[in-house]
Amino acid sequence: MPIRTEPLTVNIGPQHPSTHGVFRLRVTFDGEVIVDVEPVFGYLHRGTEKLAEERNYVQIVTLTDRLDYVASMTNNQAYCLAVEKLMGIEVPERAKYLRVIAAELQRVASHLVATGFFLQDLGALGTPLMYCFRERERILELFEMLCGARITVSYMRPGGVFFDAPEDFWPRLRQLLRELPSYIGELEQLLLENEILLVRTRGVALLSQERAIECSTSGPVLRGSGLRWDWRKADPYDVYDRMEFDVPVGSNGDNLDRFWVRMQEMRQSLRIVDQCLDQIPDGPVKTELPLVLRPPAGAEAYARVESPKGELGFYLVSDGGISPYRCKIRSPSLLNLHVTKDLLVGWKLADMIVSLGSVDINMGEVDR
Repeated sequence: MPIRTEPLTVNIGPQHPSTHGVFRLRVTFDGEVIVDVEPVFGYLHRGTEKLAEERNYVQIVTLTDRLDYVASMTNNQAYCLAVEKLMGIEVPERAKYLRVIAAELQRVASHLVATGFFLQDLGALGTPLMYCFRERERILELFEMLCGARITVSYMRPGGVFFDAPEDFWPRLRQLLRELPSYIGELEQLLLENEILLVRTRGVALLSQERAIECSTSGPVLRGSGLRWDWRKADPYDVYDRMEFDVPVGSNGDNLDRFWVRMQEMRQSLRIVDQCLDQIPDGPVKTELPLVLRPPAGAEAYARVESPKGELGFYLVSDGGISPYRCKIRSPSLLNLHVTKDLLVGWKLADMIVSLGSVDINMGEVDR
């Protein structure tokens, strides 16, 4: 005889480790099965877009660091590309290569965080997360050598980058490129042969390619559903048109595919950095610009990058002043959360925590 149950609505977050930041989920359960989900945003809202309209174009770089704060370099890159498009600024070749090196190292660091916390959500408490943080630490030390900062870097500026890399940066980078692939292989073998991980992720939280496109998802969430779409290929910026790399895609659109895509993207990022080392020319690292930038009135520009979480874009409108008249940000974490209900309804509480981890959100850019 079946047991009669009443639906129960539970708040998870905004202060909960499984929500990956100050994010709240109102989840309705029938027993252990999820029957409805309501995401609640806004707990980290800092008014970044409005603050940008009160600062000059260079000062805004520091605001971008605090969007996806585990991928500051790519935030800088997207914003700087938008300003350069707005004003028609040419960037020196060496600066473009330094940007790509920094952005791809940032992608690896971000994916290591995503992988570590995904495994934490699965119940592998502590050890795999520390393994990932150990390798990420080596990348943050390289960032410190580049600009003196580790997290909120403000390294890229309109017209180039803040500093050239010091001489001792290059041997440290080459050492990382030699050693990190074997670590990724070791981590991959440890995880993809783990029966618990496979059972908990394979076929769980399926997202079809059609639904992923309808919800405007991007990055590993979209590619995990089988669509080979990457802005570095579709609309290359900086020097990505000179790089050879593959775009990994999944086949099922489940939690395992989203995890697997990030693992493979780390390998491709190291491949790109290796090519940059072979090709980078000598020369200046920034274009000489006025201390205060003043784009022409009526100018507008949108620039995007393939950030670790997907398409990150900045839309700027100028009224001829030293600050943007309008600044709007397309944040991938926000749009990737559109599939929350698709991923969670019909699964259980334990699956919910893993599925949310597979999306890899950052609330800094969701709330802005």
